[in-house]
Amino acid sequence: MKKMQIYAFDMNCVGHINHGLWTHPRDRSARYTDLDYWTEFASIAERGKLDGIFLADIVGVYDVYKASPAPVIETAAQIPVNDPLIPISAMAYVTKHLGFGVTVNTTYEPPFLLARRMSTLDHLTRGRIGWNIVTGYLDSAARSMGFDTLPEHDARYDAAEEYLEILYKLWEGSWDDDAVLRDKAGGIYADPSKVRAVSHDGKYYRMEGIHLAEPSPQRTPLLFQAGASARGQDFAARHAECVFIASPNPGAARPTVDALRAKAAAFRPWRRRREGSQPDHRCRRADGKTSAGEVGGLSPPCERRGLACALLRLRWYRLFEVRIG
Repeated sequence: MKKMQIYAFDMNCVGHINHGLWTHPRDRSARYTDLDYWTEFASIAERGKLDGIFLADIVGVYDVYKASPAPVIETAAQIPVNDPLIPISAMAYVTKHLGFGVTVNTTYEPPFLLARRMSTLDHLTRGRIGWNIVTGYLDSAARSMGFDTLPEHDARYDAAEEYLEILYKLWEGSWDDDAVLRDKAGGIYADPSKVRAVSHDGKYYRMEGIHLAEPSPQRTPLLFQAGASARGQDFAARHAECVFIASPNPGAARPTVDALRAKAAAFRPWRRRREGSQPDHRCRRADGKTSAGEVGGLSPPCERRGLACALLRLRWYRLFEVRIG
């Protein structure tokens, strides 16, 4: 028998999806600015045997209707909205088994900083964090971040491919598993010969540096993705371990599921090529030596985990039957 697993779905705001519900006498969502609200939420979810909590997010406001943000401000429709990552460590502290999925946009944040933030949450949750990868869709967000307009759809996914490539290098390749010694007697916390800088020189991003966080329980968090377009499905087949789909019934969902499975199978040779040696992906260790024959230092972790470059299996299956591999 297939096992159904269930997440609560929310957002760090007053009105997530059921707009106006906050006016009900028993609704408490206006307390979203209180940390107790989130710890109580997590405790109730775990006591109720839910598998996890998923927090959505947007960057920007809905301002198309009536050519103004006034209607959504008036009704609290996803504004005001706070950062979804901040409450998670406290929610993890009051639970033991609950998983956490969180949405973060790749378009407006440097990958180097997000890598550390997700590693920190992976440590603090003891491996219970997942990331929903989105590239954005609101013009208001683009303007807020200094863009004239929202980058073109496929270009956002092209940039996200590079973004993930950098994150894999940082998460999986910058620190060896045995780099951290914690040798108090010898006064050595970590072995510099087992820590290396990673570099990337692409169309959208350039960087070189050592991942600031030591290896976390998962290294790479569980990856969600929700793209429904052909380009989005290609991205999901390369990277996602859980894929959101929308369908009125299982029969209508079948073509989408079959297409995702076929794409994932087609991308397997691409994943194997990613594990080969490419000069611009070589790592420089902290001791100055180069790790030859490694893609961003990924080869050993890639063999160990099997997901350094893409979707190879589905952990924490939660929401939809899109098993691949």
